[in-house]
Amino acid sequence: MKNLLLKAVLPVVTLVLAASCGNQPTISNPLDIKMGDPYVLLASDGCYYMYGTTEEDGYSAYRSTDLVNWESIGRVYEGRAEGSWTESCFWAPEVYERDGKFYMFFSSNWKDNPTGELENFRIGVAVADSPAGPFRDMYDRPVFDPGYPIIDADVFFDEDGRCYLYYSRCCYKHAVESEISEWAREKGLFDEVEESWIYGVELKPDFSGVIGEPVLMLCPPASMSDAQSEWESRSVTYGEAGRRWTEGSFLIKEDGVYYMMYSANFFGGEHYAIGYATADSPLGPYTKSSDNPVLEKCSVPGGEITGVGHNSAVRSKDGKTLYCVYHGRTKATGPDRVVFISRMDIGDGHLSVTKPTLKAELR
Repeated sequence: MKNLLLKAVLPVVTLVLAASCGNQPTISNPLDIKMGDPYVLLASDGCYYMYGTTEEDGYSAYRSTDLVNWESIGRVYEGRAEGSWTESCFWAPEVYERDGKFYMFFSSNWKDNPTGELENFRIGVAVADSPAGPFRDMYDRPVFDPGYPIIDADVFFDEDGRCYLYYSRCCYKHAVESEISEWAREKGLFDEVEESWIYGVELKPDFSGVIGEPVLMLCPPASMSDAQSEWESRSVTYGEAGRRWTEGSFLIKEDGVYYMMYSANFFGGEHYAIGYATADSPLGPYTKSSDNPVLEKCSVPGGEITGVGHNSAVRSKDGKTLYCVYHGRTKATGPDRVVFISRMDIGDGHLSVTKPTLKAELR
């Protein structure tokens, strides 16, 4: 996918923040940025940097001083460089600032593929002296090899100095028996249902590997009577795909509670949606919220917003306001994923995201 500014005039989704936010900006959505899996870093230079799935052979990025106006800063990471472990499909980067350096965690197909797997994704890390790059691979290999394809890295640095890597095991060759898979067979929709699951594992301080074994964090519900089953199974029940996804994790901690946001359903379909779970420790156990989903396909005056998911979160410069950054689609933008930014509130074990309001095209 090419990382281009949209050429056409897009309908504007205007998010007007509450008066209690003071002089916070008014953000017009969707942004004129074609990007999937957006991640925003507020760097020490006072600028916001947005990274995401943009090209097939690397990553480009955008910069802003106010979350409203964004400028392209071009390519920040070149995939398939000489000596690199990467091969294709560069997805979902996240960048963290630590001790004057910037570290990009991302997923790509691994060149080491003796059995010819169609999906051979692993997670790597690259480093740069600036949030604008250029980022270079730290190692000539992935961070670690769990023995199955993984994507959607999210790294959390806890207050005790330990850090944790969260990722999604791909659906590929991961058929799971459940009441949903039985129902799909009975209906003649799919012979089997593959699932992706989110795992967490402690990360070595130099990011060269992991400590201990990965722990299962979240997976689709096995029972159709589970309160989460309806929204997390829509790709199957609507006949989109014989897969149930649990991916795009993002961890945030507030008042001692760990909130893990995640996305379910087919990223290319209209039912992609966001939920969250909470825990008292970084590796869980996590309990899914009865508030789920907190962001999903919505019909609003003037049109429809679909395929919303794979989010990150970023705070305002004064730390008082929290924003959810995610991708979605509108009728005007077509199949391309575009970026949205919405107000997010969190506390007392609950999390909510303000739904945008779609308005008529401004001329």
